[in-house]
Amino acid sequence: MAVFGNLGGLFSSDMAIDLGTANTLVYVKGRGVILSEPSVVAYHVKDGVKKVLAVGEDAKLMLGRTPGSIEAIRPMREGVIADFDTAEEMIKHFIRKVHKRSTFSKPKIIVCVPHGATPVEKRAIRQSVLSAGARRAGLIAEPIAAAIGAGMPITDPTGNMVVDIGGGTTEVAVLSLGDIVYARSVRVGGDRMDEAVISYLRRNMNLLIGESTAERIKTTIGTARMPDDGRGTSMQIRGRDLLNGVPKEIEVTQAQIAEALAEPVQQICEAVMTALETTPPDLAADIVDRGVMLTGGGALLGDLDLALREQTGLAVSIADESLNCVALGTGKALEYEKQLRHAIDYDS
Repeated sequence: MAVFGNLGGLFSSDMAIDLGTANTLVYVKGRGVILSEPSVVAYHVKDGVKKVLAVGEDAKLMLGRTPGSIEAIRPMREGVIADFDTAEEMIKHFIRKVHKRSTFSKPKIIVCVPHGATPVEKRAIRQSVLSAGARRAGLIAEPIAAAIGAGMPITDPTGNMVVDIGGGTTEVAVLSLGDIVYARSVRVGGDRMDEAVISYLRRNMNLLIGESTAERIKTTIGTARMPDDGRGTSMQIRGRDLLNGVPKEIEVTQAQIAEALAEPVQQICEAVMTALETTPPDLAADIVDRGVMLTGGGALLGDLDLALREQTGLAVSIADESLNCVALGTGKALEYEKQLRHAIDYDS
């Protein structure tokens, strides 16, 4: 019987999707995370008719570099769908890419949504997934998925605090007995950090850079606190000089980027402090013991755990696979659906 059970897993087409602002990850039941691509769609527009040109990695390369006849769109903004049709095309493309053969029955799909998503935003996500060919569409709150993916014992009667920093939102949640006791979603994430870097360079160095350059600066030398020597490492970047309009290359240091990122980092720290203030005392005591778990791509920002530790005085740790945590957690919710039934919402 066990053999048949495993076979069922092999041929199962059920999947979990982490529809992120920056990246979309797809987890297939029994196979794990098998796709991770940027949430970008590129269209070719001719005579008012849109035709999908590229999705994911190929489309991301076109961002900010397209001619008039091509537009590259990011359908997700701050964790929710901003462009309905484009999101549907993207989900369809990823489902097809995961299942090379088209003979599969319609899959059951679980998608994670930010805790702060409104009923209308949730309906938009559910509708897009169903239109893309799902048999059933379930939704799970992102903090629960992140905590499961980070391996936190959320079904125990103890307090667990998770801070999931994504591309569009940061979710701060306290979980106990498999559900959310307190959660807050602030619309600050990787995108806001990129914008902060762009505006800092424009203001202080009269240099205009694009989103992809800002992201490269953030991932290479981005840090949440001032380097000890007041300068840190540096890198060469290229952009357009705003004074005379010509392209130029300059050097930026870690200290400058820390200054640029100070505001978004402070907003994340404040969200964590607010969560701690409103947590019931017994759960707060558990969090002192266990500390805070950081997940999501934003958790990889240099020294963010140290900056949070200095503000809160708590032990702060980064999840092992912080980028994949939400997808892994959503996938586990799919695998152990009976135990986590209360966390998955199939109808609204």
